[in-house]
Amino acid sequence: MADDAKKFQTPEEELKYWRSLAEKFKQELEETKEELEEFQISSRELECELETQLEQLENKNKELMADKHRLTVECESLKEKLEILQGSSHKQVSLLEDELAQVSAFKDELQKYVRELEQANDDLERAKRATVVSLEDFESRLNMAIERNAFLESELDEKETLSETVQRLKDEARDLRQEIDVRERQELMSTSCESMTASTHLEPEAPEPAEGSNGMTPQRMGDSGYSGSHMSTTVPLSPSTPVGRGPRKQTSLMSKFCKRSASQW
Repeated sequence: MADDAKKFQTPEEELKYWRSLAEKFKQELEETKEELEEFQISSRELECELETQLEQLENKNKELMADKHRLTVECESLKEKLEILQGSSHKQVSLLEDELAQVSAFKDELQKYVRELEQANDDLERAKRATVVSLEDFESRLNMAIERNAFLESELDEKETLSETVQRLKDEARDLRQEIDVRERQELMSTSCESMTASTHLEPEAPEPAEGSNGMTPQRMGDSGYSGSHMSTTVPLSPSTPVGRGPRKQTSLMSKFCKRSASQW
């Protein structure tokens, strides 16, 4: 509007103005065309790049969709496994809680049992100490009893030896007593025989007995301490013995009897 209102003084001036304006527009048009061409070239390049990027993104999107599907499946599977594991873990937790309660109760019982064992151990130790003391006392008394037993055994051995000695002495005394008795009897017998022989030599001629032919009354040896069938032997006198030869024959018979008796003893 300013150009239409502008007034030129001369037509040349107006032509010059419009020519300069046309050249200006023409130059601007060329610049604009160049810019357009550059823009078109850059836009094609950008379009190619964008198409390449789009293809890449589509491929990537497909891969991502595949990964998404795979992950979705895996997620579902993991969810199922997780639910199964949660159920099993819940059961295991319940079982472990029950076992823990049982173990706790067993632990309490064990602690109680340990305390009882410790108490019993203390009692046993006290009993052991008392037993050791009593055992030492018993050992001392046993040693004393052993010593006393050994002393008594030695005394018993001495007593047995003395008993054997006493028995041997008794046997010897009995043998000596028997031997003395035998010797005394022999001496008594020999004495009686000698006295009888002497009395026979000293006696006068004895008259014949009134009984007739029964002979002389036998003398027994019981007065000198002898008894028995062989000591009751009589010395008969023959009725037809002469008066002067009677005492001598009787003396010889008595001597023979004494010798026989001494030989028997």
